[in-house]
Amino acid sequence: MAHKPWPASAPELAQMRRFNQKLTWLPRFKIRNRVTPRLIQALLRVSQTFKRAPLAETQFVGAVPVRILRPSGKPKGVVLDIHGGGWVIGNAQMDDDLNLGLVNACEVAVVSVDYRLAVDTPIEGLMEDCLSAARWLLGDCAEFAGLPVIVVGESAGAHLAAATLLALKQWPDLLQRVSGAVLYYGVYDLAGTPSVRAAGPQTLLLDGPGMVDALRRLTPGLSDEQRRQPPLSPLYGDFSGLPPALMFVGALDPLKDDTLLIAERWGTVEAHLLPEAAHGFIHFPLAITENVLAYSRAWVARRIAVAP
Repeated sequence: MAHKPWPASAPELAQMRRFNQKLTWLPRFKIRNRVTPRLIQALLRVSQTFKRAPLAETQFVGAVPVRILRPSGKPKGVVLDIHGGGWVIGNAQMDDDLNLGLVNACEVAVVSVDYRLAVDTPIEGLMEDCLSAARWLLGDCAEFAGLPVIVVGESAGAHLAAATLLALKQWPDLLQRVSGAVLYYGVYDLAGTPSVRAAGPQTLLLDGPGMVDALRRLTPGLSDEQRRQPPLSPLYGDFSGLPPALMFVGALDPLKDDTLLIAERWGTVEAHLLPEAAHGFIHFPLAITENVLAYSRAWVARRIAVAP
């Protein structure tokens, strides 16, 4: 079995169910035009101006900005973070809280990619931005030279992370420095896995009925066969030589099959299915969330410790 159920306690599951009742009242995230994502992105940036940001530095890798968080002492490794947001919203600062947790728990630096968004750029451009940042970090970044690297991605960011790792096979010496990948509820088939195609209106956070159409809007002019070509759809890539991976997905997530199917094909993988969990659960104020994040941080620390 490529995955195993997450060992949630009865009180944790009850708390998750109560939280899910609140989620039923929230609007579902949809990608049906370019105006709504731009509005959400503007609201995100406004909200970030009122939030105290940690000490961070922005560098440019060519035209690609990366946001760097550093530990107080010498880092033991580096995390390459790729944020989520359905490819159309989000930025590197959005992951500050999660990334600071990694910085403090694992004594790592975090390099988060501020890739272009698909409201103005074809999805291939987003993939190019992430690959450029990865090649810089693994090959040209003197500050972190020789340190082991962990790639972390969430949702659309997990898609870009997996696509980046597959593309790095062209540079085996760079890929060798990647000690692991942590992928949360990613999208790995842009034509839609069975759970995406069967998603109904009862889905939480994501608009189940509109997901296949949203994926088509992101990849205009392509047939489903073309959408399934790797690395555009990482699910169909060659995973030989890729680093060990830790994956999580919720049982109520329309993207459930994406994680379960890619876990069957990945070489060394530990995949967990979270009962009662919806998409985006690592941002929920729940006990199960804290346990998952603590487990991920411990896994990252172990992968860094055993790196050559």
